[in-house]
Amino acid sequence: MHWRVEKGSLPPGLRLEDDGFLHGSPDRTGEFQFTISVQDSGQPQTLVQKEFVLRVLAAMTLNWKTPAHVNGNRIEGSVEVMNTTKDDVDLTFIVLAVPGNGRAVAIGYQHFVLRQGTLTQELPFGETLPRGGYVVHVDAVGEVASRNVIYRERLQTPSMLQVAVGP
Repeated sequence: MHWRVEKGSLPPGLRLEDDGFLHGSPDRTGEFQFTISVQDSGQPQTLVQKEFVLRVLAAMTLNWKTPAHVNGNRIEGSVEVMNTTKDDVDLTFIVLAVPGNGRAVAIGYQHFVLRQGTLTQELPFGETLPRGGYVVHVDAVGEVASRNVIYRERLQTPSMLQVAVGP
């Protein structure tokens, strides 16, 4: 038996060997459509093709729910975190507001167990800050100690947010 991808492509990071074994781990998320064929060495040869759609999901994702914004003398917002693994994840969530001088101020922190299969967990943050410009960094680090696995996701505002009034 000889196996090969006839049409489309596997997710980057995966490869199909001639013997039919699939190796690797996807490098990115997305939906991938491809056709696999298998051909025997009989006389006459028999060829079978099958189309597949493979959806690769991130184990843990982090997205803006309410993007970081200025509200008076506060920077606030929220993110959504998702755990598509089969494991409960020990999650540490921290949000930093970083001014031009680099002296970060924590404006959000949570530490909890993010249950397996959680598709939407909103994590709000916010804090009153002195006047000035701040880039907001959001980090979520999830650990599965029993399997020695760590997941990490990051978000950042594309530019500085300006707090115009002081506390």
